[in-house]
Amino acid sequence: MDQMMFRWIPDIAAMAPRHTAVHFEGTDISYAAFGARIEGLACGLNGLGLGPGDRLAHMGLNSPDVLALLFACARIGAIFVPLNWRLAAPEIVQLLANATPKAVVADPEFMPVLETAGGQWLRLSTAEGIADWSPLPIAAGRAAAPGDPNQPVLICYTSGTTGNPRGAVLSQAAIRACALNAVEAYALGESDDILNVLPLFHVGGLNIQCLPALAVGATVTLHRRFDPGLALQDIAVRRITQLIAVPAMVAALLEHPAWKTTDLSCLRCLTTGSSTVPPTMIEAIAARGVPVGQVYGTTETGPTAIVLRAADAPNKPGSCGTPALLCAIRLIDDAGADVGDGASGEILVRGPNVMSGYWNDPAATAEVLHDGWFRTGDVAMRDSDGFYFVRDRKTNVIISGGENIYPAELEAVLAACPDIAEAVVVGRSDPRWVEVPVAYVVARHTMTREQVLALFDGKLARYKHPRDVVFLDALPRNAMGKVQKFRLQGADIKLREGQ
Repeated sequence: MDQMMFRWIPDIAAMAPRHTAVHFEGTDISYAAFGARIEGLACGLNGLGLGPGDRLAHMGLNSPDVLALLFACARIGAIFVPLNWRLAAPEIVQLLANATPKAVVADPEFMPVLETAGGQWLRLSTAEGIADWSPLPIAAGRAAAPGDPNQPVLICYTSGTTGNPRGAVLSQAAIRACALNAVEAYALGESDDILNVLPLFHVGGLNIQCLPALAVGATVTLHRRFDPGLALQDIAVRRITQLIAVPAMVAALLEHPAWKTTDLSCLRCLTTGSSTVPPTMIEAIAARGVPVGQVYGTTETGPTAIVLRAADAPNKPGSCGTPALLCAIRLIDDAGADVGDGASGEILVRGPNVMSGYWNDPAATAEVLHDGWFRTGDVAMRDSDGFYFVRDRKTNVIISGGENIYPAELEAVLAACPDIAEAVVVGRSDPRWVEVPVAYVVARHTMTREQVLALFDGKLARYKHPRDVVFLDALPRNAMGKVQKFRLQGADIKLREGQ
């Protein structure tokens, strides 16, 4: 696998030109056709004045051109900036002001949002469907290629679960390292068909399996956006071998009427992660005979840093696994000292997949990168076999009366209740205990505060029990399905009438 990612597609096209690179909405795109599209886009972007270091932003749903534009940017040394199309206009303005792109490509439906953002960048519109690809600039010739694998090629903005997003900068070498981590963890090969339902504006959609699959000549079945019925249909019809989905997506699959009847025998592994995975969810997947893997990481780590391989999953329930192939992991206490097995500490990650820094934010970069180690802000425990168990975000830890309470422990109890659709626990300031845990619950039907609190009797120490319950219609989530706890902390949320 070449260090320069722009060479991946041409190299595979030379060996297997007719093999399908991307399947999208009923159309197979061969490696030869995909490579030609990338080269044409690279020359076209050059013709518009984009070159090394220039940013090209994209705002749109999943399509083969999102991937082609990333490879085209790699081809000419430009930097691809995928934007979260679910954000509000002021949030898009904030990202564009930080990235300062020379050009922005957007689906027609998102053009009005870009117009409100102002700016002097060139605006390019995509088209619906891919019969003739999209009307992006295509030119003949051969673009000049960069030679430094450490040159930035991707800026992915963090998901914003704790505040304003920041642009993590990944180089071609970092994306290659991400690919190597994934190829080893999932045993990816050219015979695989990867179903990607995650949005391509996030490293989870790009780097966990999608780009790694293309790096080894596999096929990526790409969905424009997540639809549980369509996902189950394609698994059975296309004989998908690997699927990765965040817990919110997995929950939608489990609740779909076709879940129990769909032929899942082709799946070598269903991998999940990005947020806490309830044990009941893992059990429901395993009950269908599908091996369950987990992955831990952040936008800044590309994201794959710790992986639970399918073979280890039955013996390590609740674990996110062991360090990825090229990663080193440390757990440290508040004083910066390493903690031993069985103790909780903040996760530090080192490896060639880690970002070089935050775009245009040296102060924030200095806060999290120290001597090659990235401080994740997540807390985990390592057992004597070297497997890691993520406890929670360090900022989520509730210190009540001097005792540390990890919300994930309480959330596991709530997730086991069939009457609860989803729930999280956050801290609330308290004059006596400084902080106390509060449960925010989405119930499937009417429940009382007392019924929820009774779930903890005999399961957790009394000091860990929630002191209050707030019933909601839905939890605030970002585009990757992660709950935005900062929107609950301190918020004046009223109880639903009658609860």
